[in-house]
Amino acid sequence: MSKPALGRGLGALLAGSPATPARAVAPGAAPISQPDSGERVQRVPLGKVRPSPLQPRKSFSDEALKELADSIREKGVVQPLIVRERGGFFELIAGERRWRASQLLQLPEVPVIVREADDRDVLELALIENLQRENLNAIEEALGYSQLAEQFRLTQEEIALKVGKSRAAVANATRLLKLPASIQSFIRDGRISVGHAKVILGLATEKEQQHAAERVVKDGLNVRQTEGLVAKALSRGTKTSGDKIIAVVPVDSNIGRLEEKLREKFGTKVHLKYAKGKGAVEISFFSDDELQRVLEILGINAD
Repeated sequence: MSKPALGRGLGALLAGSPATPARAVAPGAAPISQPDSGERVQRVPLGKVRPSPLQPRKSFSDEALKELADSIREKGVVQPLIVRERGGFFELIAGERRWRASQLLQLPEVPVIVREADDRDVLELALIENLQRENLNAIEEALGYSQLAEQFRLTQEEIALKVGKSRAAVANATRLLKLPASIQSFIRDGRISVGHAKVILGLATEKEQQHAAERVVKDGLNVRQTEGLVAKALSRGTKTSGDKIIAVVPVDSNIGRLEEKLREKFGTKVHLKYAKGKGAVEISFFSDDELQRVLEILGINAD
């Protein structure tokens, strides 16, 4: 289902002319609009088109590209690539799959529409295009959100509005980047699911997280079994530097699931301590903005 939020400048970037009739779309092609009034489709040498370094999607299915290439061989590139001029070349804004498929066919030239766009517009559009087509893996999605936050100083609420997601979805996605690179690789490759990863995030150290992820892959554990594995690890306590040991209250799978629901609700690290009907809920925050967001979720006015 298409997301309505297009972000600052993206409505103008993507908007098509109402008077322009729709054109046929090759199977698997991304839904890109027709030219605005005054725009024109031009054909440029394929070698003059370059991919964007801001493209969050890094992996492309060889099989899907071959299918798209077969369609292009039969019908041609029926949707122009959207590009911007950059240093004597044309940098892709949208349509990298069509560009890659055209390379497979060694086409001499491709149709393009040249538009003005800054880096923020390009990153937002790339995220929206891929998210609407569900082409990003969870780590690519998280990295895209992180880049919008760090490079363009957007809050999670602003990011969520632009990409048509909930703030909690954005927060939970970016939490995956706290995992070690090796576990992120497992997620990219589909060896563990996002559900597994959320449970593994409950462990305090990278060593424990790595061990749990390897067990999941080796033994083919489902998410429920992973919850049991993590609960057992937490019940043993964790050593820190020196000889100091931090005791951890045993956590059964029901408490673990409740803790995960709290993390999803607040979009940050939450620890639930529970024993015989008593305990505490610890909600972590890592900036003033994040504290303000937590207070708003709780319905508390800080003023």
